[in-house]
Amino acid sequence: MTSVFFQVFCLLVFCSLLQADWSTWRGPDNDGLSDSIKLPDSWSETENLDWKFSLPAAGSSTPIVVKDKIFLTFEQDNEVKAMAIGVDGRGLWTRVVCQTKGKGNGEKTFASPTPSSDGKLLFVTTGTGEVVAFDLEGLEKWRFNAQDRYGKFRYGFGFHSTTVLHEGRLYLQLIHSAAQLVVCIDGQSGKEVWKVERESDGVAECEHSYASPTAYRKDDLNVLITHGNDYCVGHDPVTGKELWRVAGLNPKNQYNRTLRFVASPVVSQGLLVVPSAKNRGVSVVRLSEAKGRIEKGGAGELWRMDRGTTDVTIPLLYRGLLYLCKENGTILCLDALTGEQLYQERFHAQTYRGSPVAANGRVFLTARDGTFTVLKAGKTYEVIGKNKLDDQFTSSPIVAHDRFYLRGHRYLYAIRAK
Repeated sequence: MTSVFFQVFCLLVFCSLLQADWSTWRGPDNDGLSDSIKLPDSWSETENLDWKFSLPAAGSSTPIVVKDKIFLTFEQDNEVKAMAIGVDGRGLWTRVVCQTKGKGNGEKTFASPTPSSDGKLLFVTTGTGEVVAFDLEGLEKWRFNAQDRYGKFRYGFGFHSTTVLHEGRLYLQLIHSAAQLVVCIDGQSGKEVWKVERESDGVAECEHSYASPTAYRKDDLNVLITHGNDYCVGHDPVTGKELWRVAGLNPKNQYNRTLRFVASPVVSQGLLVVPSAKNRGVSVVRLSEAKGRIEKGGAGELWRMDRGTTDVTIPLLYRGLLYLCKENGTILCLDALTGEQLYQERFHAQTYRGSPVAANGRVFLTARDGTFTVLKAGKTYEVIGKNKLDDQFTSSPIVAHDRFYLRGHRYLYAIRAK
Protein backbone atom coordinates (compact mmCIF):
# COMPACT_ATOMS: atom_id res chain seq x y z
CA MET A 1 0.00 0.00 0.00
CA THR A 2 2.86 2.36 0.89
CA SER A 3 4.41 1.71 -2.51
CA VAL A 4 1.14 2.62 -4.25
CA PHE A 5 0.84 5.89 -2.32
CA PHE A 6 4.44 6.72 -3.14
CA GLN A 7 3.87 6.10 -6.84
CA VAL A 8 0.76 8.29 -6.79
CA PHE A 9 2.67 11.02 -4.97
CA CYS A 10 5.50 10.91 -7.52
CA LEU A 11 2.99 11.08 -10.35
CA LEU A 12 1.30 14.13 -8.82
CA VAL A 13 4.64 15.88 -8.37
CA PHE A 14 5.64 15.01 -11.93
CA CYS A 15 2.35 16.34 -13.32
CA SER A 16 2.66 19.53 -11.29
CA LEU A 17 6.11 20.14 -12.76
CA LEU A 18 4.75 19.71 -16.26
CA GLN A 19 2.06 22.27 -15.53
CA ALA A 20 4.41 24.73 -13.81
CA ASP A 21 3.77 28.43 -14.21
CA TRP A 22 6.43 30.68 -15.68
CA SER A 23 6.12 33.53 -13.20
CA THR A 24 9.46 35.29 -13.69
CA TRP A 25 11.59 36.31 -16.65
CA ARG A 26 13.68 33.13 -16.81
CA GLY A 27 11.17 30.67 -15.39
CA PRO A 28 10.55 28.90 -12.08
CA ASP A 29 14.25 28.57 -11.20
CA ASN A 30 15.57 31.63 -13.06
CA ASP A 31 17.49 29.39 -15.48
CA GLY A 32 15.44 29.15 -18.68
CA LEU A 33 14.65 25.45 -18.18
CA SER A 34 11.29 23.68 -18.35
CA ASP A 35 10.24 20.15 -17.42
CA SER A 36 7.64 19.99 -20.17
CA ILE A 37 7.83 16.90 -22.41
CA LYS A 38 4.98 17.83 -24.77
CA LEU A 39 6.37 20.74 -26.75
CA PRO A 40 6.39 20.58 -30.55
CA ASP A 41 9.56 20.72 -32.64
CA SER A 42 7.81 22.48 -35.49
CA TRP A 43 5.28 25.31 -35.77
CA SER A 44 4.22 28.09 -38.11
CA GLU A 45 1.31 30.46 -38.68
CA THR A 46 -0.79 27.37 -39.45
CA GLU A 47 0.95 24.40 -37.76
CA ASN A 48 0.63 23.77 -33.99
CA LEU A 49 -0.68 27.30 -33.49
CA ASP A 50 -3.18 27.26 -30.63
CA TRP A 51 -4.01 30.95 -30.97
CA LYS A 52 -2.47 34.36 -31.56
CA PHE A 53 -3.51 37.58 -29.88
CA SER A 54 -3.12 41.00 -31.49
CA LEU A 55 -1.15 43.27 -29.16
CA PRO A 56 -2.02 46.98 -28.86
CA ALA A 57 1.62 48.06 -29.19
CA ALA A 58 5.19 46.85 -29.00
CA GLY A 59 7.32 46.08 -25.98
CA SER A 60 10.39 43.97 -25.29
CA SER A 61 9.35 42.58 -21.92
CA THR A 62 8.90 38.82 -21.79
CA PRO A 63 5.42 37.57 -20.81
CA ILE A 64 4.88 35.57 -17.63
CA VAL A 65 2.19 32.98 -16.90
CA VAL A 66 0.46 32.65 -13.53
CA LYS A 67 -2.37 30.13 -13.20
CA ASP A 68 -4.81 30.93 -16.02
CA LYS A 69 -3.42 34.36 -16.90
CA ILE A 70 -0.60 35.74 -19.03
CA PHE A 71 0.86 39.12 -18.11
CA LEU A 72 2.96 41.46 -20.22
CA THR A 73 3.70 45.16 -20.67
CA PHE A 74 3.76 47.47 -23.68
CA GLU A 75 4.18 51.16 -24.45
CA GLN A 76 1.39 53.04 -26.21
CA ASP A 77 0.55 56.75 -26.51
CA ASN A 78 3.28 57.81 -24.06
CA GLU A 79 2.11 55.32 -21.44
CA VAL A 80 3.46 51.99 -20.24
CA LYS A 81 0.58 49.61 -19.70
CA ALA A 82 0.23 46.18 -18.12
CA MET A 83 -2.11 43.67 -19.71
CA ALA A 84 -3.65 40.38 -18.61
CA ILE A 85 -4.59 37.79 -21.24
CA GLY A 86 -6.30 34.48 -20.53
CA VAL A 87 -4.47 31.29 -21.45
CA ASP A 88 -7.34 30.78 -23.90
CA GLY A 89 -6.28 33.90 -25.81
CA ARG A 90 -8.90 36.36 -24.50
CA GLY A 91 -7.94 39.85 -23.39
CA LEU A 92 -8.89 40.35 -19.72
CA TRP A 93 -7.71 43.77 -18.51
CA THR A 94 -5.28 46.60 -19.14
CA ARG A 95 -3.90 49.08 -16.60
CA VAL A 96 -1.78 52.20 -17.04
CA VAL A 97 1.47 51.80 -15.11
CA CYS A 98 3.09 55.18 -15.81
CA GLN A 99 3.46 58.07 -18.22
CA THR A 100 6.46 58.35 -20.55
CA LYS A 101 8.03 61.13 -22.57
CA GLY A 102 9.24 58.99 -25.44
CA LYS A 103 7.57 56.94 -28.12
CA GLY A 104 8.16 53.23 -27.78
CA ASN A 105 9.06 51.38 -30.95
CA GLY A 106 10.07 47.73 -31.12
CA GLU A 107 12.84 47.01 -28.63
CA LYS A 108 13.43 50.71 -27.85
CA THR A 109 10.68 51.11 -25.30
CA PHE A 110 10.12 51.81 -21.61
CA ALA A 111 8.34 48.42 -21.50
CA SER A 112 11.55 46.37 -21.41
CA PRO A 113 11.75 45.00 -17.83
CA THR A 114 9.74 41.80 -17.40
CA PRO A 115 7.03 41.52 -14.72
CA SER A 116 7.08 38.84 -12.01
CA SER A 117 4.52 37.30 -9.67
CA ASP A 118 4.34 35.41 -6.39
CA GLY A 119 0.99 33.90 -7.40
CA LYS A 120 -1.00 36.58 -5.58
CA LEU A 121 0.53 39.87 -6.72
CA LEU A 122 1.87 41.05 -10.06
CA PHE A 123 5.02 43.19 -9.84
CA VAL A 124 5.67 45.53 -12.77
CA THR A 125 8.80 47.63 -13.35
CA THR A 126 9.25 50.12 -16.18
CA GLY A 127 12.14 51.93 -17.82
CA THR A 128 11.07 55.13 -16.05
CA GLY A 129 11.75 53.46 -12.68
CA GLU A 130 8.12 52.92 -11.75
CA VAL A 131 7.63 49.83 -9.55
CA VAL A 132 3.99 48.83 -9.05
CA ALA A 133 2.18 45.90 -7.47
CA PHE A 134 -1.27 44.82 -8.71
CA ASP A 135 -3.38 41.90 -7.66
CA LEU A 136 -4.06 39.41 -10.43
CA GLU A 137 -7.34 41.16 -11.27
CA GLY A 138 -5.57 44.47 -11.87
CA LEU A 139 -6.23 46.27 -8.56
CA GLU A 140 -3.25 48.43 -7.60
CA LYS A 141 -1.76 47.63 -4.17
CA TRP A 142 1.29 49.88 -3.95
CA ARG A 143 3.77 51.82 -6.05
CA PHE A 144 6.92 53.92 -5.93
CA ASN A 145 9.33 55.42 -8.41
CA ALA A 146 12.94 54.31 -8.07
CA GLN A 147 14.23 57.62 -9.44
CA ASP A 148 12.25 59.58 -6.86
CA ARG A 149 13.42 57.28 -4.09
CA TYR A 150 17.03 56.60 -5.11
CA GLY A 151 18.03 59.38 -7.49
CA LYS A 152 17.82 60.13 -11.21
CA PHE A 153 18.99 57.46 -13.63
CA ARG A 154 22.10 58.14 -15.69
CA TYR A 155 22.20 55.32 -18.23
CA GLY A 156 23.47 55.79 -21.75
CA PHE A 157 20.65 53.67 -23.19
CA GLY A 158 17.99 53.76 -20.47
CA PHE A 159 16.98 51.47 -17.62
CA HIS A 160 16.20 47.93 -18.80
CA SER A 161 17.03 45.76 -15.78
CA THR A 162 14.37 43.29 -14.61
CA THR A 163 13.88 43.01 -10.86
CA VAL A 164 14.23 39.53 -9.39
CA LEU A 165 11.57 38.15 -7.04
CA HIS A 166 13.04 35.86 -4.39
CA GLU A 167 11.35 34.50 -1.28
CA GLY A 168 8.77 37.27 -1.12
CA ARG A 169 11.15 40.15 -1.80
CA LEU A 170 11.98 42.21 -4.89
CA TYR A 171 15.60 43.03 -5.63
CA LEU A 172 16.69 45.91 -7.86
CA GLN A 173 20.16 46.69 -9.12
CA LEU A 174 20.60 50.38 -9.92
CA ILE A 175 24.06 50.48 -11.48
CA HIS A 176 24.72 53.64 -13.48
CA SER A 177 26.85 56.79 -13.47
CA ALA A 178 24.97 58.41 -10.58
CA ALA A 179 24.48 55.39 -8.31
CA GLN A 180 25.82 51.92 -7.55
CA LEU A 181 22.99 50.50 -5.45
CA VAL A 182 21.36 47.17 -4.65
CA VAL A 183 17.93 47.50 -3.08
CA CYS A 184 15.62 44.99 -1.36
CA ILE A 185 11.87 45.69 -1.33
CA ASP A 186 9.19 43.90 0.66
CA GLY A 187 6.79 42.40 -1.86
CA GLN A 188 3.67 42.86 0.22
CA SER A 189 4.11 46.51 1.16
CA GLY A 190 6.59 48.05 -1.30
CA LYS A 191 8.69 49.28 1.61
CA GLU A 192 12.46 49.22 1.55
CA VAL A 193 13.98 46.36 3.57
CA TRP A 194 17.61 47.31 2.95
CA LYS A 195 19.84 49.25 0.59
CA VAL A 196 23.58 48.79 0.07
CA GLU A 197 26.26 50.57 -1.88
CA ARG A 198 27.91 48.25 -4.38
CA GLU A 199 31.60 49.06 -4.60
CA SER A 200 33.37 49.19 -7.95
CA ASP A 201 36.31 50.91 -9.59
CA GLY A 202 34.86 50.83 -13.10
CA VAL A 203 34.72 54.01 -15.15
CA ALA A 204 32.96 55.58 -18.16
CA GLU A 205 30.37 53.35 -19.88
CA CYS A 206 31.35 50.40 -17.68
CA GLU A 207 29.35 52.09 -14.91
CA HIS A 208 26.13 51.42 -16.85
CA SER A 209 24.69 47.95 -16.36
CA TYR A 210 21.77 46.74 -18.47
CA ALA A 211 21.92 43.26 -16.96
CA SER A 212 19.45 41.93 -14.39
CA PRO A 213 20.05 40.41 -10.96
CA THR A 214 19.29 36.76 -10.26
CA ALA A 215 18.90 34.65 -7.12
CA TYR A 216 19.48 31.04 -6.13
CA ARG A 217 18.44 28.91 -3.17
CA LYS A 218 19.54 25.33 -2.60
CA ASP A 219 19.48 23.97 0.96
CA ASP A 220 21.69 26.33 3.02
CA LEU A 221 23.05 28.11 -0.04
CA ASN A 222 21.07 31.31 -0.55
CA VAL A 223 22.48 34.09 -2.70
CA LEU A 224 21.46 37.21 -4.61
CA ILE A 225 23.68 37.97 -7.61
CA THR A 226 24.16 41.39 -9.22
CA HIS A 227 26.09 42.08 -12.40
CA GLY A 228 27.68 45.25 -13.72
CA ASN A 229 30.48 47.80 -13.56
CA ASP A 230 33.19 45.18 -14.19
CA TYR A 231 32.08 42.71 -11.47
CA CYS A 232 29.61 39.95 -10.71
CA VAL A 233 28.81 40.13 -6.99
CA GLY A 234 27.12 37.68 -4.62
CA HIS A 235 25.08 39.12 -1.73
CA ASP A 236 23.30 37.76 1.30
CA PRO A 237 19.62 38.25 0.31
CA VAL A 238 18.66 38.89 3.95
CA THR A 239 21.10 41.74 4.62
CA GLY A 240 22.69 42.72 1.29
CA LYS A 241 26.18 41.96 2.62
CA GLU A 242 28.71 41.12 -0.06
CA LEU A 243 29.74 37.45 0.01
CA TRP A 244 32.11 37.27 -2.96
CA ARG A 245 32.81 38.91 -6.31
CA VAL A 246 34.01 37.60 -9.66
CA ALA A 247 36.72 39.98 -10.87
CA GLY A 248 39.02 40.26 -13.89
CA LEU A 249 36.13 40.46 -16.38
CA ASN A 250 37.59 43.73 -17.68
CA PRO A 251 41.33 43.38 -16.96
CA LYS A 252 43.09 46.62 -16.03
CA ASN A 253 46.00 45.94 -18.39
CA GLN A 254 43.63 45.91 -21.38
CA TYR A 255 40.78 47.97 -19.99
CA ASN A 256 37.78 48.67 -22.23
CA ARG A 257 35.93 51.82 -21.14
CA THR A 258 32.84 50.81 -23.16
CA LEU A 259 32.41 47.33 -21.62
CA ARG A 260 28.85 47.77 -20.38
CA PHE A 261 27.24 44.51 -19.26
CA VAL A 262 23.96 43.52 -20.93
CA ALA A 263 23.84 39.73 -20.64
CA SER A 264 22.88 38.53 -17.16
CA PRO A 265 24.48 35.71 -15.14
CA VAL A 266 22.69 32.41 -14.59
CA VAL A 267 22.85 29.73 -11.91
CA SER A 268 21.82 26.14 -12.61
CA GLN A 269 22.90 22.80 -11.18
CA GLY A 270 24.94 24.72 -8.59
CA LEU A 271 27.08 26.40 -11.26
CA LEU A 272 27.27 30.14 -11.84
CA VAL A 273 27.97 31.32 -15.38
CA VAL A 274 29.25 34.89 -15.58
CA PRO A 275 29.20 36.56 -19.01
CA SER A 276 30.85 39.88 -19.81
CA ALA A 277 30.51 41.86 -23.06
CA LYS A 278 32.02 42.60 -26.48
CA ASN A 279 33.40 39.09 -26.98
CA ARG A 280 35.40 39.21 -23.73
CA GLY A 281 35.53 36.39 -21.19
CA VAL A 282 33.18 33.97 -19.45
CA SER A 283 33.71 32.53 -15.97
CA VAL A 284 32.10 29.39 -14.50
CA VAL A 285 32.09 29.10 -10.71
CA ARG A 286 30.90 26.34 -8.38
CA LEU A 287 28.66 28.49 -6.24
CA SER A 288 29.08 26.52 -3.02
CA GLU A 289 32.85 27.20 -3.12
CA ALA A 290 32.75 30.88 -4.11
CA LYS A 291 34.66 33.08 -1.66
CA GLY A 292 36.26 36.50 -1.55
CA ARG A 293 37.60 38.15 -4.70
CA ILE A 294 37.58 35.57 -7.49
CA GLU A 295 40.18 36.39 -10.09
CA LYS A 296 41.02 33.88 -12.83
CA GLY A 297 41.60 30.53 -11.06
CA GLY A 298 40.22 31.88 -7.77
CA ALA A 299 38.11 30.18 -5.08
CA GLY A 300 35.39 28.09 -6.66
CA GLU A 301 36.15 28.97 -10.27
CA LEU A 302 36.12 25.84 -12.45
CA TRP A 303 37.35 27.52 -15.59
CA ARG A 304 37.47 30.79 -17.49
CA MET A 305 37.90 31.58 -21.14
CA ASP A 306 39.22 34.96 -22.20
CA ARG A 307 36.95 35.39 -25.23
CA GLY A 308 33.60 34.15 -26.49
CA THR A 309 30.95 35.67 -24.19
CA THR A 310 27.39 36.31 -25.18
CA ASP A 311 26.76 40.04 -25.44
CA VAL A 312 22.96 40.21 -24.97
CA THR A 313 21.41 36.78 -24.47
CA ILE A 314 21.71 34.89 -21.20
CA PRO A 315 23.87 31.72 -21.11
CA LEU A 316 22.00 28.43 -20.88
CA LEU A 317 23.11 25.48 -18.73
CA TYR A 318 21.36 22.24 -19.66
CA ARG A 319 22.25 18.61 -19.00
CA GLY A 320 25.87 19.35 -18.22
CA LEU A 321 26.45 21.57 -21.24
CA LEU A 322 26.80 25.33 -21.55
CA TYR A 323 25.23 27.04 -24.57
CA LEU A 324 26.26 30.57 -25.54
CA CYS A 325 24.05 32.14 -28.21
CA LYS A 326 25.84 35.07 -29.81
CA GLU A 327 24.01 38.16 -31.03
CA ASN A 328 24.91 37.27 -34.65
CA GLY A 329 23.34 33.79 -34.64
CA THR A 330 26.37 31.72 -33.64
CA ILE A 331 25.99 28.99 -31.02
CA LEU A 332 28.91 27.87 -28.88
CA CYS A 333 28.55 24.64 -26.88
CA LEU A 334 30.99 23.74 -24.08
CA ASP A 335 31.32 21.17 -21.35
CA ALA A 336 30.02 23.00 -18.28
CA LEU A 337 32.54 21.48 -15.88
CA THR A 338 35.71 21.69 -17.96
CA GLY A 339 35.11 24.41 -20.54
CA GLU A 340 36.03 22.06 -23.39
CA GLN A 341 34.58 23.42 -26.62
CA LEU A 342 32.36 20.83 -28.27
CA TYR A 343 31.21 22.86 -31.25
CA GLN A 344 30.68 26.34 -32.63
CA GLU A 345 28.26 26.91 -35.50
CA ARG A 346 26.59 29.84 -37.26
CA PHE A 347 23.04 28.52 -37.36
CA HIS A 348 21.12 31.58 -38.58
CA ALA A 349 22.59 34.88 -39.76
CA GLN A 350 20.27 37.21 -37.87
CA THR A 351 20.15 39.35 -34.71
CA TYR A 352 19.39 37.62 -31.41
CA ARG A 353 17.91 39.50 -28.45
CA GLY A 354 15.74 36.85 -26.79
CA SER A 355 17.53 34.32 -24.58
CA PRO A 356 17.39 30.56 -25.24
CA VAL A 357 15.25 28.08 -23.31
CA ALA A 358 15.51 24.30 -23.05
CA ALA A 359 13.07 21.44 -22.51
CA ASN A 360 12.68 17.78 -23.40
CA GLY A 361 16.19 17.42 -24.83
CA ARG A 362 15.83 20.48 -27.03
CA VAL A 363 17.34 23.97 -27.07
CA PHE A 364 15.11 26.68 -28.56
CA LEU A 365 16.64 29.83 -30.10
CA THR A 366 14.72 32.96 -31.12
CA ALA A 367 15.86 35.37 -33.85
CA ARG A 368 14.53 38.88 -34.23
CA ASP A 369 13.22 38.07 -37.74
CA GLY A 370 10.81 35.43 -36.34
CA THR A 371 12.95 32.37 -37.08
CA PHE A 372 13.02 29.79 -34.28
CA THR A 373 15.80 27.21 -34.43
CA VAL A 374 15.40 23.93 -32.55
CA LEU A 375 18.63 22.14 -31.61
CA LYS A 376 18.99 18.66 -30.19
CA ALA A 377 20.69 19.04 -26.81
CA GLY A 378 23.97 17.17 -26.80
CA LYS A 379 27.67 17.24 -27.56
CA THR A 380 27.22 17.29 -31.33
CA TYR A 381 25.53 19.97 -33.39
CA GLU A 382 22.16 18.87 -34.76
CA VAL A 383 19.37 21.12 -36.02
CA ILE A 384 15.99 19.45 -35.61
CA GLY A 385 13.96 22.20 -37.16
CA LYS A 386 13.58 25.83 -38.16
CA ASN A 387 10.23 27.52 -37.73
CA LYS A 388 9.01 30.92 -38.93
CA LEU A 389 6.40 33.33 -37.62
CA ASP A 390 5.42 36.58 -39.34
CA ASP A 391 6.58 39.01 -36.66
CA GLN A 392 9.64 40.57 -35.02
CA PHE A 393 10.84 39.10 -31.70
CA THR A 394 13.06 40.77 -29.09
CA SER A 395 11.67 39.09 -25.96
CA SER A 396 12.51 35.58 -24.76
CA PRO A 397 10.29 32.52 -25.32
CA ILE A 398 8.60 31.00 -22.28
CA VAL A 399 7.11 27.59 -21.52
CA ALA A 400 4.04 27.01 -19.35
CA HIS A 401 1.27 24.42 -19.28
CA ASP A 402 2.96 22.50 -22.12
CA ARG A 403 2.79 25.51 -24.42
CA PHE A 404 5.25 28.00 -25.83
CA TYR A 405 4.20 31.62 -25.42
CA LEU A 406 6.07 33.75 -27.94
CA ARG A 407 5.77 37.52 -27.69
CA GLY A 408 6.33 39.39 -30.93
CA HIS A 409 6.05 43.11 -31.60
CA ARG A 410 2.54 42.68 -33.04
CA TYR A 411 1.22 39.39 -31.65
CA LEU A 412 1.40 37.01 -28.72
CA TYR A 413 1.50 33.42 -29.99
CA ALA A 414 0.47 30.28 -28.10
CA ILE A 415 2.10 27.17 -29.58
CA ARG A 416 1.27 23.60 -28.55
CA ALA A 417 1.56 20.13 -30.04
CA LYS A 418 -1.66 18.97 -31.70
